[in-house]
This record gives sequence, C-alpha cells and structure tokens, in this order.
Amino acid sequence: MDRKTTLRDLQEMKEHGRKIVGVVAWDFQMARIVDRVGVEIVSVGDTVGVNLWGHTNPFEITMDEMVIVTRAVRRGVERALVSADFPFGPLQEDTGAAVRAAIRLVKETGVDLVKLDGAADHLEAVEAVTRAGIPVFAQFGITPQTALRYGVEYRSIPTAADQVPDEMADQLVTEAKRLEAAGAALLNFTNSGPVVGALVAAAVSIPVLGGFGGGPWLDGRMRMANAAIGYADSAIDVEPPDAYAVVARTTLDAMTRYAEDVRAARQLPGGVPVR
Repeated sequence: MDRKTTLRDLQEMKEHGRKIVGVVAWDFQMARIVDRVGVEIVSVGDTVGVNLWGHTNPFEITMDEMVIVTRAVRRGVERALVSADFPFGPLQEDTGAAVRAAIRLVKETGVDLVKLDGAADHLEAVEAVTRAGIPVFAQFGITPQTALRYGVEYRSIPTAADQVPDEMADQLVTEAKRLEAAGAALLNFTNSGPVVGALVAAAVSIPVLGGFGGGPWLDGRMRMANAAIGYADSAIDVEPPDAYAVVARTTLDAMTRYAEDVRAARQLPGGVPVR
C-alpha cells in the first residue's frame, strides 16, 4: 500500500482475517525503517523512559518528553498510522485532563490516535476523547499496574505462555465490549493468551492487537523495535538470542574495532582520517 494507512484499512484487515503489524518506535531513524517495511501502525510508547533513557520506573516520563519523542517518530513516518501513549497522570487525574492531554498530543505532534493504558478503568475518558474527534487505542488486560484489580499476582502470569487465567474470560470480554461501546478504535490486549485472546477478538468488531502476551489468536501484534533487533545492552548476553538480530553485539564489536583503530593510529573504514 503506497497511500496513507487509515483506521478503516485496519478494520478491513480484521474483517478479512489479515494480520495487522504494529511496532513501538522512539526515534526518527527507526520510524523511517519500519515505515519502509510497511507496518500498519507505529506506536510511541511511554516505555521509552525505561528502555531507552534509563529511567528507573515507567512513571517518570513526562508529557513534555512524550511530545519530543513523538515528534521525532512522526517526522519519520509517511504511510503508517502513528499512535502516542499518555504518560502516567492525565488519564488518572480526570476526564478533562485526559481530553486536554489528547488534544495537546494531536496538535503538537500530529499523531493519528492516542493510546490510553488501563482504559477499562476510564471509560468516561475514552468516550470524551473520542467525542473530541481523537481516535483511541485502548489498552486493557493484566499489567503490573492492573493485576490487583483482576485479583491475580502479576508474577504468577507465565512469562513464556503469557496468558491470563481462562476463568477471567467473561470479565475481559465484557471489558472489551465496553471499550468498543465507549468509542475505542483499537484495543491493545496485554497478556491475552490463546483462549481468552481469541474470545475477545471474536467478541468485538474493532481490531484487537497485542504486545506482551499477544499471538496469532489476535488481529495483529505489537513489538518494540528495539526488542525485535536486540538493541539493548542486555541482549549481548542472551543465549540463544530472543530477537531477529542482535544489534547490540554488532555495535559492541564495531565500537571495539573503532577504539582499536584510533589507539593504533590507523585509518578508519572508508578512508576517514582519525581525528
């Protein structure tokens, strides 16, 4: 598809059983690359703070920081839809704060939709943001922040199977339907699992995507680009690799060779003089 992707395109993909490809990206160059791949949606996650900037927890990220990183991604994307996460705060404050935050993200960054984490607890905000003319990418399911509300311990969710208990199916199907009724354009189901995930995807007409705990039972997948390419320092020591590449290892090797060339007063690759 050469033209700009639309939400209707994603809807038609669900209706025809074609999987939607989503990527979480945090910089201009990565945005350019994944847009060339042809992914349907690029999501600017608030996890940039922890995964790229060294924050100690996901609550440190600010709206000003989200605006900066989202602008960079928006400049790199021509075809895919671009979504941006709310940082912790506006959604939890009140509906008015949520609408103001959504409007700011759209006006200052040009995103196509906004992602609300824990949206099942904030149906009024989903409705209000939608009424303001801003499409909502609504996240729900078990996360470290919502586990207690579901009456489970997050650490009891298998990290390999990544699935919620089957007995929670009715509750999660109900939440998905409520989010759709509130106006959500897309759902992001965290820790879905093959049983409950398939039930939720079949229960609503809007696309259901999944990152952590997602799978082929949903309408599509989300994955952090940095995780997919093994960018983090921690990826160097993972055996066997759990990514499509280990860019961190390639970078370590390249920078080691660079340091050796400089110290030995050798020319750099391409004849670039040492300076």
